[in-house]
Amino acid sequence: MSVTILMNAGPWLEVPPPDYGGIENVIACLIPELRRRGVRVLLCTVGGSTIEVEGSRASFPEGQFRHLGAAYGQVVGITHAHMLHVLDELKRHPEVDLVHDHLEVVGPSVLAALGPEAPPVLQTLHWDLRKHPSFYAGFEGRGRVFFNCVSESQRRNAPGALRAQTLGVVHLAVPVEAHEFQPAKADRFLTLGRFTHAKGVDIAARLCKELGLPVDMAGPVGGVSASDQLFGTLDDPHSPLHDYADVRYYLDAVRPFEDGERIRWIGTVGGARKQALVGAARAVLMPIRWDEPGGTAAIEALACGTPVIALRRGALAEIVEHGVNGFLADDEEDFARWMQRAGEIDPRACRRSVEERFSAPAMADAYLRLYEEVLARTGRVPA
Repeated sequence: MSVTILMNAGPWLEVPPPDYGGIENVIACLIPELRRRGVRVLLCTVGGSTIEVEGSRASFPEGQFRHLGAAYGQVVGITHAHMLHVLDELKRHPEVDLVHDHLEVVGPSVLAALGPEAPPVLQTLHWDLRKHPSFYAGFEGRGRVFFNCVSESQRRNAPGALRAQTLGVVHLAVPVEAHEFQPAKADRFLTLGRFTHAKGVDIAARLCKELGLPVDMAGPVGGVSASDQLFGTLDDPHSPLHDYADVRYYLDAVRPFEDGERIRWIGTVGGARKQALVGAARAVLMPIRWDEPGGTAAIEALACGTPVIALRRGALAEIVEHGVNGFLADDEEDFARWMQRAGEIDPRACRRSVEERFSAPAMADAYLRLYEEVLARTGRVPA
């Protein structure tokens, strides 16, 4: 497809991210496949991004993820500052045929305000759409801004007005060949992701404590990637981290279960270390309290041949095939039972489920179809 797109990754993390990263990992998976299909990609990101594209613009010298948990008044300017760079890129590159946006709320609201001469927009919805009900229920894309969901569950939860502007569902994906298949498993469980109440890491820690099972908990706490950094910062009574909800959640709900050996927070992991941990894990645990829209961490685990045990919510009910590549639980008691049966899952079936349903080429082809539909609906002819 001979088009030029502007990919807006937002101001939070590099593309690809060095360790933790959800949306940015998806974008890093998608861009090479688009370019192989003839798409010219301009990227709006932050300093430190290394992915190969036709042009890149950094709104900040480094990712702003560490500020994400701060009070609204301290954070709101970050996204708007980033969008100023996006708008400037559109002025500098009139050849852009379409904007593929990934910045929650601020992206579509700013882009929708542009005139009819501006390129059309496809915004990928990565979030819980009930977070901002007044925005999503009242947003009008003026026939220029369209959306796609990343799971059927997410689309079902969308307000009617938003569903009417949603063109389809494209599940998240991973570059399968970049994830080493590991058939041999160790005895430790693993959680992956940002420490926040919705992810339910405390449930995993408590159940492992009760069952006498070991678990490594990987991910950032309040944007901080390691224990010594967190507690070093918290030694300062004036540090804003004291007010971060995710930090309070970790300290109050998760840390009491840690013993430093069997149950432990291991910080943010990436690269070869992450591959080794995920591949060797007995299972990745996802006792979520919300309707997870996408579930990249689950797909990464399956690509390594590691089963996923999850509560039956959101996209996880679409990713996990019960008894095939993991188990779906209806409550915490059920979850504990399936944890003890993790060894029954064949790692080859886990890997196969990603190869068949969540590969990078499949995601890129789906997006190309949506690009074509957006251009057709808006009467745009690629430059």
